[in-house]
Amino acid sequence: MDIPDYDKALYYTLWGQWDDLLVVMVRTEDDMLSKKIQLFLNAYHYSLDQSKIMSSHDNLLYYIDHAMKYEPAIVMEI
Repeated sequence: MDIPDYDKALYYTLWGQWDDLLVVMVRTEDDMLSKKIQLFLNAYHYSLDQSKIMSSHDNLLYYIDHAMKYEPAIVMEI
């Protein structure tokens, strides 16, 4: 999983580029990111409840923020 996936997801989410966000959802190796994007896009396109759309949007942004702070442990080679 590369940080650029998170950067792309954040950019596309903030600027409303849903087609490009869908491409990130399909291509990313992060299953959780993919699921959060799927839930948001599903709510955006099919839900009539504005609070559900906002909640899934916020959950996606919170996850992206959390994942971008994560730094994997350095693996030492012997």
